[in-house]
Amino acid sequence: MTLSSPMENRTLLLVLTLIPGIGPARIKAITRHLPDLTDVLHTGVDDLMNVPGIGESLARQIHHFLHHAPTRQAAEKSAEEQIAMLHRYNASMVTILDPDYPPLLQEIYDPPPCLFIRGKLPSVPTPGLAVVGTRYASMYGKQATALLCRDLVNCGIIIFSGLAYGIDMAAHVAALENRGTTVAVLASGVDTIYTDPKGKVWPKIIEQGAIISEEWFGSELSPGKFPKRNRIIAGISLGTIVIESDLKGGSLITASAALEQNREVFAVPGSIFSRTSRGTNKLIQQGQAKAVMSVDDIVSELGAPFAKSYSEKSGLQNNERTDPLTLMEESIINCMGSEPMHIDALATASTIDVSSLLVHLFELELKNTVVQQPGQFFQKRIF
Repeated sequence: MTLSSPMENRTLLLVLTLIPGIGPARIKAITRHLPDLTDVLHTGVDDLMNVPGIGESLARQIHHFLHHAPTRQAAEKSAEEQIAMLHRYNASMVTILDPDYPPLLQEIYDPPPCLFIRGKLPSVPTPGLAVVGTRYASMYGKQATALLCRDLVNCGIIIFSGLAYGIDMAAHVAALENRGTTVAVLASGVDTIYTDPKGKVWPKIIEQGAIISEEWFGSELSPGKFPKRNRIIAGISLGTIVIESDLKGGSLITASAALEQNREVFAVPGSIFSRTSRGTNKLIQQGQAKAVMSVDDIVSELGAPFAKSYSEKSGLQNNERTDPLTLMEESIINCMGSEPMHIDALATASTIDVSSLLVHLFELELKNTVVQQPGQFFQKRIF
């Protein structure tokens, strides 16, 4: 029998996702059971029952769906409309049957049958790590994210995350600022970037990586789609780094998925007084995650394939200051600790009047040395 073409395969895979009661795990089982996927159109109920996870009731439902002409034709039309929309968004699609489907993702129990892509997925040998965390990130969490992601992309690691507010967005931005590759996995279709409607970040992600989703164009966002998205983030990565999370949240779901998929989990420890560190601290406490203080901790755990690359590039800093600090600026920095400091307290400590101090602080911000927080608080960057 002649093997089906890629076009036929992707249309048929999209059709299969429309059958009630059949999900990614069963579709994967069908593709393993039938060397030529188009055989499913001619397979009887008894043979469908030989597919792992498919009983008589579901086998009859699949058979009826594919052999009831109006139902099948409507599904084919919907699938073909999705494929036609790829051109509109300058997107592409990769299926579980394609050789360029992400190999780590293909290993999981329930890989997406199809991935919609805007941009370009990195080449197969390139390792990647997921970086996730709370939407309500603190300055500590954002700085930890920026530091880790900077060092990761410096050793050629792809940053995967969910383009949510907070830690996810900080991870993508840090990768972009350091000229690294980052991939955003959405819970909506790739046509709807709900967390970045003004396009401040996502167009750059497409330039330096990709935005991907298993959801169709025009899909409505719903709470149930976030755990589905999180399994992809964990499954497409060598490991998952959790930076700030309460005891409940999407990032812990991602960590749980990573553990189920036999992937490494890392967590950045935080203050025992911080709600956004309760989840990460508990992961470490229960032995479910390795504590991370620097990229060295990740390299020592994962080793190959990027330990050598990291050792060669660890001295490189893409955002080194090009302008030296003045003596006055050095004096101001020496008055600041690791915690945010109010302008009045800093003026007292530095013996500089507030108006002059603000000018110097502005210059320090331009030199990427100081960060201003709401309420006229200023904090020294930790890297």
